[in-house]
Amino acid sequence: MDFPGAMSEAKADYYDLLGVERDADAAALKRAYRKLAMKHHPDRNPGDAEAEEAFKQAAEAYQVLSDPQKRRVYDTYGHEGLNGQGF
Repeated sequence: MDFPGAMSEAKADYYDLLGVERDADAAALKRAYRKLAMKHHPDRNPGDAEAEEAFKQAAEAYQVLSDPQKRRVYDTYGHEGLNGQGF
């Protein structure tokens, strides 16, 4: 899976990163995250900076989308809303 904006300044959409729809339930989010985490885990890709970055982005996306309050803020205000909340 390609990660749009993986090395750019602009953050990619968390739903796109995980490859799920905006209305995905908790189980779908968890499945998508686990799949990406296994694929890009640094232990499986030693020395691969791109895989490490993809792993970190997937973890960040899952952390936000799996928390109902953070997800609501993200859905409403995007990344800026999370930055304003101190997340």
